[in-house]
Amino acid sequence: MKRPDHEKKARGKLDRRKFLKAGITGAAVGLGAGLGWQLWPRKQEAQTFIAKAADYRTDFGKLISAGLKELGVGPEQVRHKRVLLKPNLVEPHARAACINTHPQVVRGAAEAFLRMGAKQVLVAEGSGHRRDSLLILEKSGLAEVLAEDHIPFVNLNDHAGWRLGNRGGWSALAFFHLPAILRDVDLIVSMAKMKTHHWAGVTLSMKNLFGVLPGMIYGWPKNVLHQAGIQESILDINASLQPHLAIMDGVVGMEGDGPIMGTPKSAKVLVMGTSLPAVDSVSARIMGVDPDKIPYLNTAARVLDPRVTNGVRQLGENIEDVQTTFKLLERIPAQRNIRLA
Repeated sequence: MKRPDHEKKARGKLDRRKFLKAGITGAAVGLGAGLGWQLWPRKQEAQTFIAKAADYRTDFGKLISAGLKELGVGPEQVRHKRVLLKPNLVEPHARAACINTHPQVVRGAAEAFLRMGAKQVLVAEGSGHRRDSLLILEKSGLAEVLAEDHIPFVNLNDHAGWRLGNRGGWSALAFFHLPAILRDVDLIVSMAKMKTHHWAGVTLSMKNLFGVLPGMIYGWPKNVLHQAGIQESILDINASLQPHLAIMDGVVGMEGDGPIMGTPKSAKVLVMGTSLPAVDSVSARIMGVDPDKIPYLNTAARVLDPRVTNGVRQLGENIEDVQTTFKLLERIPAQRNIRLA
């Protein structure tokens, strides 16, 4: 796909050292002292809520409600708000629980926010690998769940209307074309899948936001972002959009050649937080991956939410009690030497 005329030509690939250095420079120019990742007051320390979930028969509405309460997200922050849930919908396989965010986890999140008085909960996705988001929605089993619960779905691939400046500066993209619905909602929740990744090492809540950019502008599989640099684009999107919450589906994740060609990995865990860098750092550690060895996670922890560099307070379960080693492949450069010591 031809790059939009307004986009500057992206820089070449950065090695790890240059990448981290560029991240610091980008932050100094574009971000200032810090980011407001949430609508509620920031605590002095980053924290996540970790919960065990044996399988997808778990009462996720109850579990997510408990997690939000522990994180300090209550009715006063949610009442009368419009909440957008952004799952990870990649391939149209109903039985491939390791590829897409599971419908029951999405249902549980919708229930939790509606119980707290949300004005509306909607689900939105712009799938990157397949052009037909509605086909994936149907085949994944999520369409049936949303219909039963009267939850609307927005195909982000077909919408634009909001031009948001790039507040990050890691890539050469000047701004982002986004669906206007992202501007109009009050809370954006990244509902990612815990997976390894062929190009980024791991794909978690921050990488999941590639799906908010419309394919009709950015191509398939979001070619413009790949050309601009995957890891740079992850940082830029999160710095610019500033999502509010993350709910990580790690009940069944994916190991090996993710995010599509890998194999199922039963981690039996849900990770939640109001800081996406914190959620991703903790999720990586649960997978047996050192977040400091993943360039975009390292930079996000130091720049997007510096609290993470001082450690993340775990609410609920301890990391050690849910940790499970995800398989990494030596033949994939992004997965080499990232194992947690």
